[in-house]
Amino acid sequence: MRWWRDQLGPGQAEWLRSRPFSHDLWMSGRRVRLLHASPDDVHRKVWFDHDEDGFLDMFRNTPLTGDGPVPDVVAYGDTHDPYLENDRGRRTLVNVGSVGNCIGDPTPVYVVLEGVADGTEPAPFSVAFVRVPYDHEAELAHAAAVGMPELDAYALELREGVYRGHLPTGVAPYHRRPATVPAMVGTPTPS
Repeated sequence: MRWWRDQLGPGQAEWLRSRPFSHDLWMSGRRVRLLHASPDDVHRKVWFDHDEDGFLDMFRNTPLTGDGPVPDVVAYGDTHDPYLENDRGRRTLVNVGSVGNCIGDPTPVYVVLEGVADGTEPAPFSVAFVRVPYDHEAELAHAAAVGMPELDAYALELREGVYRGHLPTGVAPYHRRPATVPAMVGTPTPS
């Protein structure tokens, strides 16, 4: 981490530390919360294959997010693994991916939330994932020129979308957890 921290210019680390932990806003009758990783820590990773408790936990108010209204939509990044998940409680969880180091499909992605800004009444609302072209090789050449550590692992992330350190030696490059329970197709949902 020290090398990455040392790349910041004068005052940039202090500026980053001064940013709010989260940002809440209204859009199309939904309370939206934007944060980096989880409602209680910028370093606790919430992966796409969390369980129901993990999903619900993302909507909690904590001392770091404040005591305002509980959000209906939470958008976060951290794991660089874009996805959208809804539940019957009208909650939406969005991982916005990454604009330079996206996991899975390595094409950079960002998210656009569209709706009525500051609107507290229900109105149309959408979430769009936007993928953009990116010159990975130019980025890797720059990283090599500035002496970035772990360059081989970084190259695997940028070229293949495989996150460094998550694969034991000899395992095929796939970032999802292996299935432990066979999928049940056509199973009715209890009413």
